[in-house]
Amino acid sequence: MTNSLESSSVDLVVVGGGINGAGIARDAAGRGLSVLLVERGDLGNATSSASSKLIHGGLRYLEQYQFRLVRESLAEREVLLAAAGHLIWPLRFVLPLHRGLRPAWVLRTGLWLYDHIGGRDRLPPTRTLRRGRDPELDPLRAEFRRGFEYSDCWADDARLVVTNAVDARARGASVEVGTTFEAARREGREWQVRLASPGGGGRMVRARALVNAAGPWVEQILRGSGAPRRNAVRLVKGSHIVVPRVYSGEQAYTLQNRDGRVVFMIPYEKAFTLIGTTDVPFDGDPTELRADAEEIEYLCRSASDYLPTPISPGDLRWSYAGVRPLHDDGAQNASTITRDYVFDLDAPPAAAPMLSVFGGKLTTYRKLAEHALAQLLPVLGVRTGPWTRAATLPGGDFPPGGYEAFAHSMRLRHGGFPPTLIDRLCRAYGTIAERILGGAVDPRGLGEEIAPELFEAELQHLREREWARSADDVLWRRSKLGLRYDRAQADRVRAWFGG
Repeated sequence: MTNSLESSSVDLVVVGGGINGAGIARDAAGRGLSVLLVERGDLGNATSSASSKLIHGGLRYLEQYQFRLVRESLAEREVLLAAAGHLIWPLRFVLPLHRGLRPAWVLRTGLWLYDHIGGRDRLPPTRTLRRGRDPELDPLRAEFRRGFEYSDCWADDARLVVTNAVDARARGASVEVGTTFEAARREGREWQVRLASPGGGGRMVRARALVNAAGPWVEQILRGSGAPRRNAVRLVKGSHIVVPRVYSGEQAYTLQNRDGRVVFMIPYEKAFTLIGTTDVPFDGDPTELRADAEEIEYLCRSASDYLPTPISPGDLRWSYAGVRPLHDDGAQNASTITRDYVFDLDAPPAAAPMLSVFGGKLTTYRKLAEHALAQLLPVLGVRTGPWTRAATLPGGDFPPGGYEAFAHSMRLRHGGFPPTLIDRLCRAYGTIAERILGGAVDPRGLGEEIAPELFEAELQHLREREWARSADDVLWRRSKLGLRYDRAQADRVRAWFGG
């Protein structure tokens, strides 16, 4: 195997810097392979930063008999919670009983399965709620008298992508953001991969194998490499809205709708509520996405059916949309298309292999990477075993007591800083927050305050260590500070990047 990435030859070129590509690059680099991960935009700038921000089993998938997917997802929920306690943390979900929709016995049966089929160790079990006894029902309209409360996890999706890429680089991978895959051709047991850099220059890279983890663009990569297309991708658009916080408490809500779908209401960035998602078939350009008026109205109506005070499109602080590149299983309804993943391994005799990834979801990315390499490595004649299950992600190596003990100690050690700043840095970076703070004893040691509680030291870290190249990379992906800043404050961040 090649040890140096300074040459133009690597073991693996991974195309696509979303969660699946970053996860595969990390896993492969940790097994000793030389890896080049290329992403034409920003890491996680498409589907992987436009999710519902959940690490969950997918309660509604039980209705579709996707038991394997739910079991694997619930098991992964525990693994990821242990690996990155700063980016993933427990969240309790309230599922109100809605007259005329799923009856109590159906929900109770599904939640019993949800509690037991995935090996729940860290999270509390389901409990029954009654109005007047349990305050979690109080934010809802008076007609909702009963419900259930169950466990899942919240995640910072975009930072999870970046953190996997950081770990891949630490283990020897090369990560190139702003680098476009143009084409590839087989020459015997190697791929000749043509890449274009941000400045417009091109180069060729030789690779023993090619991984196509391009998400919505997976078929475009297949066309550009001349590989056969044996599976199809179905694009399903999901939109979310963010409004000023509409209820108190740290619980989320799972809201049933009369069309059979569910919509989540989730506490978001302390002062906001995140509401989503939609499921709309999509056949346009995935780079041109926004929540349209019909989707926004649907989400407002879904939440308002449960809230004493309705919300309207005029309440929106932000909206975003992404497309899920799902494996086309022939389902007619976009909501019932499987969220499971499928691999297409194209490995003709005596020729370099190509592995294409269809489908998948945020929760299962680590297991997807493990399964991808289990298919690919035997073709390459490489014998290495899985390693990521017990490994923490960068920033997740907390001392005894876990994240909460770490954050408490950080607030004590750095008393010269605003507690809100320390809390945000701990959540975003975990133990790596110490590197950003350095030896500073108060904010003056972090350089200029470019925008409220955003200092040069953090921006330099994001640019030099996390591939941030623009204000949007910082304000809407590596943080959500864009929700809090006005135009002038955001413009100062853009000016810092030279934009």
